[in-house]
Amino acid sequence: MITVESTPNPNALKFITSRDVIGSREPKFYKKESMTEVIEDIPVLDSLFEISGVTDVFFGSNFITVGKDPSIEWPLLKQPVIQIIDDYDKSGHQYVLENPKPACEKINSDAGTSRVEKQIRQLLDERVRPAVAQDGGDIIFHSFENGVVYLEMFGACSGCPSSTATLKMGIENMLRHYIPEVKSVQAV
Repeated sequence: MITVESTPNPNALKFITSRDVIGSREPKFYKKESMTEVIEDIPVLDSLFEISGVTDVFFGSNFITVGKDPSIEWPLLKQPVIQIIDDYDKSGHQYVLENPKPACEKINSDAGTSRVEKQIRQLLDERVRPAVAQDGGDIIFHSFENGVVYLEMFGACSGCPSSTATLKMGIENMLRHYIPEVKSVQAV
């Protein structure tokens, strides 16, 4: 059975499955507009993108967040999305196969990481990402340059009206408190 939760982003819903989607592996985020080929490692992705109005799909630990075009209402999309995810859930197949292509190369990049970058990543992983995942999204460290932390937002966080407040009032204040080298936070 699929449970549906709203997110702070009115154009994204979180669909919670009865089993792991990606487990403890890194989250995956795909935008329909940037898809140039079929992602064979994630068969359910193509089915979701076949639904008119679906614009992006985010795969979390035990949920899938689906984003929609603002001109289309959820009552038209919700049931077809639930049906696809429920059918796949019942099939027993893995949502994301063992060796998927990363949605964002930066996620797995640790080479040349400074002490400050490691502290930023640790705070994000321990304090921010679990809370944001509950809202159907994720925030990933992109880079740290000249006192500015650059973060990428995925899933419900991407395009969310409250994302600027989350970045500035929440994440920026926390990072500045614990890491004096941090001056500001910007979305990529």
